Amino acid sequence: MQKRKLGNSNLEVSALGLGCMGMSFSYGVVHDEQEMISLIHAAVDRGITFFDTAEVYGPFTNEVLVGKALSPIHDKVVIATKFGFNITPGGAPGSHSLNSRPEHIKKVAEESLKRLNIDSIDLFYQHRVDPDVPIEHVAGAVKELIQQGKVKHFGLSEAGVQTIRRAHAVQPVTALQSEYSLWWRKPEAEVIPTLEELGIGFVPYSPLGKGFLTGKMDEKTELGKGDFRSTLPRFTPEARKANQAFVDLLASIANQKNATPAQIALAWLLAQKPWIVPIPGTTKLSRLEENIGAVSIELTADDLRNIDSAASKIHVEGNRYPEHLEKMTGR
Repeated sequence: MQKRKLGNSNLEVSALGLGCMGMSFSYGVVHDEQEMISLIHAAVDRGITFFDTAEVYGPFTNEVLVGKALSPIHDKVVIATKFGFNITPGGAPGSHSLNSRPEHIKKVAEESLKRLNIDSIDLFYQHRVDPDVPIEHVAGAVKELIQQGKVKHFGLSEAGVQTIRRAHAVQPVTALQSEYSLWWRKPEAEVIPTLEELGIGFVPYSPLGKGFLTGKMDEKTELGKGDFRSTLPRFTPEARKANQAFVDLLASIANQKNATPAQIALAWLLAQKPWIVPIPGTTKLSRLEENIGAVSIELTADDLRNIDSAASKIHVEGNRYPEHLEKMTGR
């Protein structure tokens, strides 16, 4: 497995991370804990060293799972988790209110350390920007946690350019985690150039379009009860039918490279910048191995130009989030 550094920091991770959210949250399926621990161990065995979780996933259960799997080998891996919500027990994804007050951040850090069963959080992200708390206060709180040795690196998620700059001035930001894929390219306009200027790494979540870009679903696919994608405008049957053009594009390149659409989607991201580390999630060993295979796929400059040219002619149907969740991004 190749390694990459997140921006100018000394945080080196595998070129591909593993998003653990879906193991216990969001897709309407409760997976066996031991099976998921075995999958995380399989990822470690195959060279993955970067694992992503958050207190809100579950809530809480995903951190416990990741802690059980990784705390015995924490010195060999990097665990990222997140703060920024008032957790409502039993609340649906997206129902939790924002809270990034400094005292809350410090409380969440203590609780996450316990659930993860570690003594220091490698990368602590603000999950969503809280408009009621100046970002300088957020960065200052994390800076204190870093000084105390409870956190090693500070991250932001779905933050806008001005927020990134203001936070970075108080406590250097190691990584920004935001959605980025062939069918969500908004970060290219302002965010990616800003990250490059400031020396901040980029961790794309949903690099496979929440499963759509794998080519394993179409407009006829039935989304299970509790699958949060059923609430997303981009996943209506009509939108999926229109957006199939992206999958067809990936499949045409995949055929040339003896690869899968998912592998091309990930290889495309890896080719954008050397400090980009996607974190596809999966609950299946076969998909994990497929995703890892993307790291060794070489896309030439001509390949990338052809993909860009073809993608520019495709209209993306549907917003990525309902309006109340979209308002939480890009601030």
